[in-house]
Amino acid sequence: MGGEPFFVVTQPVHEGLIAALKQQVIPQLLADAPPLEEAKLADPQQMRFTVIFDREGYSPKLFAELKAQRIAIVTYHKFPGELWPEAEFQPHTLRLLNGPEVERSLAERGTCLSNGLWVKEVRARSEDGTQSSILSTNMRLDLKQIAVWMPGRWCQENYLRYMRQHFGLDRLIEHGSLPLPETTLVVNPEYRRGSQELRRQRSKLHQLQAQLGAHTLPPHATPQQIQEFETTGGELQAKVQDQEAQILLRKEKQKGLARKVQLKTLPEDQRFRQLCPESKHFIDTIKMIAYRAESALAATLGESLQRADDVRSLLRRAFVTPANLRPDYQNQTLTVELHRLGSPLQDAALANLCAELTDTETQFPTTNLKLIYRQVGSA
Repeated sequence: MGGEPFFVVTQPVHEGLIAALKQQVIPQLLADAPPLEEAKLADPQQMRFTVIFDREGYSPKLFAELKAQRIAIVTYHKFPGELWPEAEFQPHTLRLLNGPEVERSLAERGTCLSNGLWVKEVRARSEDGTQSSILSTNMRLDLKQIAVWMPGRWCQENYLRYMRQHFGLDRLIEHGSLPLPETTLVVNPEYRRGSQELRRQRSKLHQLQAQLGAHTLPPHATPQQIQEFETTGGELQAKVQDQEAQILLRKEKQKGLARKVQLKTLPEDQRFRQLCPESKHFIDTIKMIAYRAESALAATLGESLQRADDVRSLLRRAFVTPANLRPDYQNQTLTVELHRLGSPLQDAALANLCAELTDTETQFPTTNLKLIYRQVGSA
């Protein structure tokens, strides 16, 4: 919930979130999560854990499969339907995962999905009247928990953006590529091109329909204007019908194409390869460990600085600030002297951090030297 990386899934060929959940994420979680206590097994509403994901993972079939394994979900409703009456919504005070309290207008119902699965549906209503719909198969969750947990998933995007900007997470570590197995299923290039063409044809149809809908006769029209109106309207109507026919033809062609094919069926110049992953996995692991360490420091600094952006910014500056290392083998200490930053507020925050780190009495790895942190330089 704090955006800390838990484990990584690498896929040279992306099959979608639902496939990744089924094939990699859920099996890993089942292996790592503790089983339900025997006393709770008799309660069908007890869940081992809850997974939270975006609309891409929306699948009533998947929700039912996970519930059968005592795994609950929280996700956005992909097809929420009509707006709920305003009278159903009540104000609630929510404490967000990063600390602050906010007011939200919430309502909840039981909802039956297309496969007959009953879920809890929570809606949040904004001031402009729009409603966001969230589903959960965990019937024990309070609507306030659901309303907090779903947007809390955004911390994943925050983490990835921060890691790309400051840790070079997407940076290529080594050059070279490896062949994929010939039996790997990939999207058929012909099917992809057909889908793109179908989207273009539909876009063109929408434009023509908009032109036809906006084609109106001016008030008190003259006979000449009436004739022009009928001529232009007829031409637009003919274009709409022709475009609809082209779309139907394109759909028929798509039905005859396989959506996915084995890699070996493609021409040699169209076959995908994967980047060499070993070095990147190793370096990315180091980066994620470093991020977790930075997050722990940020949590301590957050008590001295109010804005989260200021905390991370101060840490990045501290990491590149000159420091003195003074080992004292007689007293078995290693003193880390950080030079001051020149800002009284930042220096005060770092002084508190130094005191907190010193109080942990951590030993420098592979030595018996206890770490002591302090600031040096003119105050």
